[in-house]
Amino acid sequence: MKRMLTALIGMFISAADLFAQQDKIDVFPTVSYDRFIVYQNLIIFWAGIIGLIVIIKMKLREIERTQKLGIDKEEKDIPVLD
Repeated sequence: MKRMLTALIGMFISAADLFAQQDKIDVFPTVSYDRFIVYQNLIIFWAGIIGLIVIIKMKLREIERTQKLGIDKEEKDIPVLD
């Protein structure tokens, strides 16, 4: 318990030290070409996420439709070609 408390106090002290610094850290690129690349990567990332959500939703609808028709159930009276 003491180790956990010490670790939390250490994290708070280091966070307070970071907030106390006056140096400005550039998080976003200042060059317009680099900014364009960042925006382009964000657009591709979110388009991919939305595409994956659409594909998963389509697959779930297909599974529900298959279950509703009863195709997934195996029937015993179907003739099998050997």
